[in-house]
Amino acid sequence: MTLSQQALPYVRAISPYQPGKPITELAREMAIPVEKIVKLASNENPLGMSPKARQAVEKAIAGVERYPDQFDLIAKIAARCKVEAGQVVLGNGSNDVLDLAARVFLGPGRSTVFSQHAFAVYPLASLSAGAELIVAPARHYGHDLAAMQAAIRPDTRLLWIANPNNPTGNFLPYAEVRAFLEAAPRDVIVVLDEAYNEYLPPAARVDVAGWIRDFPNLIVCRTFSKIYGLAGLRVGYALAAPDVADLMNRVRQPFNVNNLALAAAAAALDDEAFLAASYELNCNGMAQIMAGLDDLGLEYIEPHGNFVTFKVGDGAAVNQKLLRQGVIVRPIGGYGLPEWLRVTIGKPEENARFLEALAKAL
Repeated sequence: MTLSQQALPYVRAISPYQPGKPITELAREMAIPVEKIVKLASNENPLGMSPKARQAVEKAIAGVERYPDQFDLIAKIAARCKVEAGQVVLGNGSNDVLDLAARVFLGPGRSTVFSQHAFAVYPLASLSAGAELIVAPARHYGHDLAAMQAAIRPDTRLLWIANPNNPTGNFLPYAEVRAFLEAAPRDVIVVLDEAYNEYLPPAARVDVAGWIRDFPNLIVCRTFSKIYGLAGLRVGYALAAPDVADLMNRVRQPFNVNNLALAAAAAALDDEAFLAASYELNCNGMAQIMAGLDDLGLEYIEPHGNFVTFKVGDGAAVNQKLLRQGVIVRPIGGYGLPEWLRVTIGKPEENARFLEALAKAL
């Protein structure tokens, strides 16, 4: 028996996560100067990080010889979300807290439910815990809550909902989400992934953290990687009932969020001007991209995050043509959508560059 054969079978069944292609990788592959490449593949904030966060990082460098203390950021998140500090779990990106939830509640002999076309980390985290995957069919490329409810089995212990959904951009009205929680078994953990929550129109947002009092089986996950522009620092968090948060913290690595990320995230929460500018840029860029896709006669899914998923026929072929022009978007054939591509909203000139390249690629 080889060493790999001695590994747990459910670990061997995992297909590694495929991130968006880095700019430097495309530069190496196609000999394109880095400064001539536009990356619109990973839903990053085109404005970068908050100036206040940058200042906080520069100040925090002086203390990197010390182990991190999460107290201040946890207190700030708790106050912002109107929960107790003991209900906050910090993660090395929100992917980390998703994995913590799976490690606590899933394992061999247990099943988990997620939607077709949902975020790839859900099956990855579930498989790494040894759980059986149950994929509920999508409706219009998004979550079908009735189908997900019907998919729950007696051995189901965790269910994943992304709202808005990545990579399709679909959004579930919160009244429907709450109705689902009211009908779901209370012994099934429901993870509500709100990575793109801050890109929703203010009128569409709901204080779901307050729902945890009514639904102690609810875990709400958010990230600083998107509108806050801290993707490279890796910091996210979960909000949960105190006993659930306590369990997640038991399996969490003690220093999973570093000093620079803690300082940046705490400062970013206070930079309302940067958040407003990021939101406005996204709204304007979304209109620019959708108008361009309309001009090209392309179908797209109504977007609710900071990206648009659009149909081109042969996603892999069009993607290669875009890459040769120095434009990186995200192919999503791995999500069961080989005819579609996903493009992140960038700055106006980046959006224009993408639309020009797409017209040529088609």
